[in-house]
Amino acid sequence: MKVLYRGMLAVLLYLLLALCLGGCGQEKILEEVVETVSLETEKPQIQKPDIPEKTETQDNSEEEIASLLWDTEFHFAYDTLNEYEQIWYTEIAESLGSMKEKIELSQEGLNASMDEEDIDRIFQCVLIDHPEIFYVDGYTYTKYTRGDQLVSIEFTGTFSMDWEKASARRKEIEKAVKPLLDQGLKITGDYEKIKFVYETIIYGTDYDLNAVDNQNIYSVFVNGASVCQGYAKAMQFLLNRLGIECVLVQGSVENGEGHAWNLVKADGSYYYVDATWGDASYQPETEGELDSFHVPDINYDYLCITTEQLLMTHTIESMIPLPACIAVQDNYYVHEGALFTEYDKEQMRELFRSSFEKGKEEVTFKCADRVCYEEIKASLIDSQDVFDYLTSASDSVAYTHNDKQLSMTFWVTNE
Repeated sequence: MKVLYRGMLAVLLYLLLALCLGGCGQEKILEEVVETVSLETEKPQIQKPDIPEKTETQDNSEEEIASLLWDTEFHFAYDTLNEYEQIWYTEIAESLGSMKEKIELSQEGLNASMDEEDIDRIFQCVLIDHPEIFYVDGYTYTKYTRGDQLVSIEFTGTFSMDWEKASARRKEIEKAVKPLLDQGLKITGDYEKIKFVYETIIYGTDYDLNAVDNQNIYSVFVNGASVCQGYAKAMQFLLNRLGIECVLVQGSVENGEGHAWNLVKADGSYYYVDATWGDASYQPETEGELDSFHVPDINYDYLCITTEQLLMTHTIESMIPLPACIAVQDNYYVHEGALFTEYDKEQMRELFRSSFEKGKEEVTFKCADRVCYEEIKASLIDSQDVFDYLTSASDSVAYTHNDKQLSMTFWVTNE
């Protein structure tokens, strides 16, 4: 952060909001154990687990459930698989949802030349589509062969808790998200719903590498502290239930740390969203005393951006194909009238006026190209013309700027 005073410039060091790259703590779930059993005789048929039927009760909160999975209309990763892979996907998902100890994967897959090497990819697809799976550590499998022929594979999920504890936590999550969903369902428009969830997750969550259960949605909705994978899964969970397609995406950032964020679909077009990088708590402590300034809680540089914008700071490492994000109409700055193609003083005056009328302390905007960005930065900061847009005399204005995303944020403090 830098601070402008009328007539003088005092500089206090503050790491830029969107570019602080602390470790994210992303974790890929995988615990693979292989046991190969040679069969001298015909292997007995393995009986698939019975899934108990739901029990109707007067109180839905006490209803017995057959699966810990929530119904959703979106199965992005599932749709990338072929028909035989989809069969194993469904079997693995049902197994994880019911927490059954062991299943035999169907012969259709084996007949289509699938083997144990396909299990991990399909298992990861299940996790990509189901952010509500918070109780799975990984899996094991056993393959049975007769000579060189693979005759069957048994799959077993490994769990971090038992059914009773997982069911209880599911109810805690349901209770926590109900008011959020009730509020979100009243909102119309894809962009508005995405922005609501983005802000809800950020305001309600502290970035904390030491947070308990920080790889899943329980850490966000119940504990209020998580890391990038918790943020991204919580975004996906809420948006999917609000009718917005949202996908978990994994990769890395500039310093090589593993990271997770989201792909969303708004008004028929895909965009990337990174709620973790939008959270001001995802920062190391500042150098210097800035008690008189309120750092904005949210940075909007990563709300509905293109692939080109994302790749300036992120590297995608996806096991499933992802669409190119080229649309801009639902980008935060475009949608909010805060994108500048040139230094338009009337547009700048209106942006400051509108922000103050809404009770905001900060004003954030983005430039379409570097020429525009450098011109505005020279005018507002170097020449201190930012004071021309204030509605009353102020002692100081604080600001940050993101040279890669070409964005700037100003906020005012009165002394």
